[in-house]
Amino acid sequence: MIRDLLRSAYYPSEIKAMLKLKLSDSGASHHAIFDTDMAYSYETLDKVSRSFAAVIRQLPEELRDPVCIFYLVLRGLDSVEDDPDVPAERKTELLNSFYLKLEDPQFNLPGVGDTPDYKKLMANFDKVVRCYQGLGDQYKTVISDITRRMGQGMAKYADFRPDTIEDWDEYCYYVAGLVGIGLSALFSASGKEMYWLKNEERISNSMGLFLQKTNIIRDYFEDYPQGRMFWPQSVWTRYNEDFGWFAANPNHPRAVQCINELVTDALRHAPDCLEYLSLLKDEKNFRFCAIPQVMAIATLTKVYANPLVFTQNVKIRKGLAARLMVETRTMDDVRVVFRDFAKEILWKANPADPSYRLTKRRVEEILRLTQDTEDTNPKRSQDLVSQ
Repeated sequence: MIRDLLRSAYYPSEIKAMLKLKLSDSGASHHAIFDTDMAYSYETLDKVSRSFAAVIRQLPEELRDPVCIFYLVLRGLDSVEDDPDVPAERKTELLNSFYLKLEDPQFNLPGVGDTPDYKKLMANFDKVVRCYQGLGDQYKTVISDITRRMGQGMAKYADFRPDTIEDWDEYCYYVAGLVGIGLSALFSASGKEMYWLKNEERISNSMGLFLQKTNIIRDYFEDYPQGRMFWPQSVWTRYNEDFGWFAANPNHPRAVQCINELVTDALRHAPDCLEYLSLLKDEKNFRFCAIPQVMAIATLTKVYANPLVFTQNVKIRKGLAARLMVETRTMDDVRVVFRDFAKEILWKANPADPSYRLTKRRVEEILRLTQDTEDTNPKRSQDLVSQ
């Protein structure tokens, strides 16, 4: 906490936001013992995704438990996919049948998972399953369907290395776009959003793709040493035929240009994200969906033209993240964030970059969609994008 405060020393608003979140977290309800399956599920949620757990707890009461279980079920599916020690044939069978296991109240998978927390989740997965079985049928139908579709997609793309942008889109659809589609269906099922939101699959998918592509671009340093290659080959081979060359030559102009082309592709999903967020009626649902998106545009701005992507884990300051969480409450807030970070990308862009014209066009589209937003605090914009 002290280190994060020091990094935000020149940004008093970030320090204020971090302290506000800290105080809010200290007052949150935590279960001392796992006296019920749902209590266990929330405790586990805190361990496998602390940031996601925080926003789930702020959802409307009708959605809190369904979304918690939805996340943990998909986290369990991911744990099967990510564990390198599960034999390929067994992994394919599990991924294809995982949704059926949700009907077995005793189902668990001891020993599966690539981290201690995920192994513990899978060893106790029967508790999550029993929570799933206690949900209303309208929620179980959505969770089962998305788990089936995602599991089949993961099985299809086992040992996947995307070639084209179309491959990249399809992979991201299976691992993230379906999450957005599932959340829309849960929102509709709860009655907290319009019944037709579940049918908006295109923009729901874009919500997931925007987040997933941001993570894939940012995670080169983490993924490459482990042999994971999620950047589309048709893109990075235009800059060098060796994927490891980028790590060895991070400051080479072609290395940075490769990052910029991928960021530019991710930006094409931003208009859909803005459209989707504008459809949400419930304030808590809105914040739940909006906060990850503003984090994503901030992260894309951070990695754009940044050679450090190849040599370290590049992240936005925790103070900036806290501020985005605290200050993102309305659609106007979202528009201000997208507008200001898009301007920052354009400011960084080099006319000599092969993607420059497309980058400029994508940024200008974001600016067009956010041009009516008035920021009443100019200093907010100034230090929001300061990197």
